[in-house]
Amino acid sequence: MCFSPQADVVGGVVISAIGVDAVRHVRQRRELIALAWIPLLLGAHQFIEALTWLWLQGHVPRGAGHLALWAYLLIALVVLPVFVPLAVIALEPTRQRKLMMTPFAVTGAVTAAVLLAAMTGGPVGVRLAPYHLSYSVRLHDGFLITALYVLAVCGPLLTSGYRHVAIFGIVNLLAVVIIARLTASGFASVWCGWAAVSSAAIALHCRFARPHRRPAPPAAERLLPGS
Repeated sequence: MCFSPQADVVGGVVISAIGVDAVRHVRQRRELIALAWIPLLLGAHQFIEALTWLWLQGHVPRGAGHLALWAYLLIALVVLPVFVPLAVIALEPTRQRKLMMTPFAVTGAVTAAVLLAAMTGGPVGVRLAPYHLSYSVRLHDGFLITALYVLAVCGPLLTSGYRHVAIFGIVNLLAVVIIARLTASGFASVWCGWAAVSSAAIALHCRFARPHRRPAPPAAERLLPGS
């Protein structure tokens, strides 16, 4: 996230609290469980970046800093493009809508595999930049991979049958465009920070969303024999 390790810690505490609230309100709504865990995951992500900040500032050992760097990138580049589409698919009540979103999940899995291969092939790095951290992973087709990543993460939100989830997707897509224009080197850090903060909307959806009502059967099917 932007600014400082202290901002990451504060953000992590707030977002994790939001995540706990979201999880508490889905005990009887199994379709919402994966979605409710996203704020908790992103809250932990902020704590990990705070540790990366402290390493670059010389406050924690090199080994811990490298571990934090890899953990941050694994969540940002490998976990999120797979987990977010699957969480939204699990949310949807109809088979047709789930099938519509399946290509996004496939795109996310492929993108995550490409990014994981790039990470393991190395090198990966991070450096201090004004008001953010600049992460680097060697990619041959960086623009294409980034576009596929955004498609995998935002696409399911935009096509959701829940209006609030779709609005959340539109806001996040606009945020992607703005962040990309403002900072290319800090995209991973700023985008994940924004996603963490905006995940409060997920908690609100988990708290207030009503289950979809199943369509009533045709009148002829409701009639009892002999009625």
